[in-house]
Parts: sequence; structure tokens; C-alpha cells
Amino acid sequence: MLTGAMLAINRGFNHKLFSDFHFPKTLARSFLFPRMAASPTVSSPAYSTGSPYQDPPKRVGTHNGSFHCDEALGCFMIRLTNKFSNAEIVRSRDPQVLEGLDAVLDVGGVYDPRRDRYDHHQKGFEEEFGHGFTTKLSSAGLVYKHFGKEIIAKELQVDEGHRDVHRLFLAVYKSFMEAIDAIDNGINQYDTDQPPRYVNNTHLSSRVGRLNLDWIQPDQSPEKENQAFQQAMALAGSEFLDCVRYHARSWLPARTIVMECLAARFDIHPTGEIMVLATFCPWKLHLFELEEELKIDPSIKYVLYQDDRSKHWRVQAVAIAPDRFESRRPLPANWRGLRDDELSRESGIPGCVFVHMSGFIGGNQTYEGALTMARTALKL
Repeated sequence: MLTGAMLAINRGFNHKLFSDFHFPKTLARSFLFPRMAASPTVSSPAYSTGSPYQDPPKRVGTHNGSFHCDEALGCFMIRLTNKFSNAEIVRSRDPQVLEGLDAVLDVGGVYDPRRDRYDHHQKGFEEEFGHGFTTKLSSAGLVYKHFGKEIIAKELQVDEGHRDVHRLFLAVYKSFMEAIDAIDNGINQYDTDQPPRYVNNTHLSSRVGRLNLDWIQPDQSPEKENQAFQQAMALAGSEFLDCVRYHARSWLPARTIVMECLAARFDIHPTGEIMVLATFCPWKLHLFELEEELKIDPSIKYVLYQDDRSKHWRVQAVAIAPDRFESRRPLPANWRGLRDDELSRESGIPGCVFVHMSGFIGGNQTYEGALTMARTALKL
């Protein structure tokens, strides 16, 4: 019996499974509710989620056997497009079966977008995303490179040529897709001979990998394997859509706010090293990108914003890089770990609430107090 996630693939990802998502009508019509069979048809070694109602349906192939995140996500994404919106997923390694399909991902030894062939395992393959990214692409990265703008444009309900589409196209690759490409191609995150300090098996590629049939499972049939692949598509696809929607609805509007606050930084402090967020929003990545784009020097050291819950003000030290914990200028060492009246006495600033032990963030009851903390920290 199929689980809910499995049935979601066969029925086009039913509304209940994605009740927390809000698809544009065009995307919902083309992907969420295709007229597909309620249960799969299986033939070994190929597998198809076909429907008797399409005339004729497109067929997208990938390999059978053990699967990885890249082909699961690639199959999910390509079915979000107009060209392959009602596509069957055929899982096979048989060259004759693959030759007759409309698109083939992660198998076949051919990369040719004119024929919709998206494999990356063949000798001599070195395709990159471009736009400054140099990570070798996986099958998911290839699908995203050629169809990502269409998918994003549908989500935004604008034309593909809209400037926001290109901006999100790059942002989603940077924050989501590139890691999948790198992991699948065995590219380390850091250039170092030292072993990692800890193991991270919580990322999407690991979680998709764990959906493969375990060797101790008694049922190793093609049907069971393909059900697991359906779960992998659902998992990878839902997180991809989460990422796209976050960037469309939250990340992109925040960029305008950060840009405006950067422009006003000299009104806050003559050095221009303190920025105040008039409206709290995701600001960190925008700040680093805008500093580079606008050639801002000196860089921002502290960002002030109001905590929505307590209504207190925070002063946060900017990190040295988006993926680093160290701050450009931590709050003073003699403030760290102190709270309330003790911190106010030590700093000489009324209304202090706390300073973190690492000095990356502190708080004050008022905007004026938080600004004084930042100004004082710059002097010290």
C-alpha cells in the first residue's frame, strides 16, 4: 500500500500534502493536479508513473537502482515546466528504453539540452552554472540551469525576462542548488587536508539517500524501490519549492529595505559603520552582497533592529563572512556575558539588557541605548 507521500507523486502531489504552500494558479494547474493514475505501472527494469488520459504523455527517464538527491530533484523540477508538466517518470538503465524517451536525467552518458539529455557522469563533462559559479553541475543543476527561470517566473507570475526572475535564479542556485551539485560530484566544502570536526548527515542529500531501500528490508522489489524514489521526489521537491517561495516572498523584498538602510548609514554615524533596519527583515546575505556591489568602505560593523516580541532593540555585530561565526568587531569583551543592571554599570549605558558571551549580539531597552552601545563599541 502506498503512503501519502507516494500517492502524492502518482496523483500529482495532492492538495492535502501541500496545504501549507500557495501555488500560483498556473503552476497549480500544470503540476499539482495532472490527470495521472492513482497507482504506478511497473515493469522491470523500467518503471513508469503513466496515465491513460494523456495523448500521448511526455516521458522523462532516469536510472533505476539506488538513487540520489540530484535525479530525484531533477525529475521533480522538470515536471514543473510547461514542456514536461504531465510527464511520466521512467526508471531504467536500458539504452533502448532511454533512447525512446523525451528527456533523460542522470543516465545515458549524454549532455545535450537540444535533445533534453541531462547526464553528468560521462568523461569530459565539466559544465558549470556560470554567473561566477564554478561548481560542476549534477543532473539537478542541469535541469535548473535550463528550466529554472521558467519555474521561478511561474512562481512570481511574471515574464522570464523580469529582473526579479534573474535575481532569484542566482539566489536559489547559491543558497540551495549548488550544494546538491557539489555533494553529488564529491566536491568538498572547504579546501583543506584536515578532517571535518563533526559529521553532518542532516542535509537534504543525506536525507534523500536514507530513503533508499535498506539491505535488511525483506522486500527489495522494483515496486518497493520505485515507491522509495517517489518519496525522494516529494522530499527534495518540497524543499526546493520552500526555497523558491522564501526567496520570492521574503528574501527579495528585504533587499530593497537593506539597500535603503545602507544609503542612510551616514545619518546614523559619521563613519558609516552602523546601519539601522527601519523594518526587520532577512538582512545578512543582502548586506554582504550590497557591500561588494556598491564598493562600501569601511564595511558595516553593527546592525540595529527592534525585537518584535520584547520591543527591545538589538545591536548585532556583523560576521566576517556569511558562513562564519566570527564577527568583524565583536561587542567589548568586558560587556560579554553580563545582563541588566550589571551590564549597564559596566558599560555606563542605561537600559542595557544583555550581551552574548561571544560578543556577536547585545540588547537595550531603547533605540537610543542600543545606538549608544554600538557607538561606544566602535570607539573601544
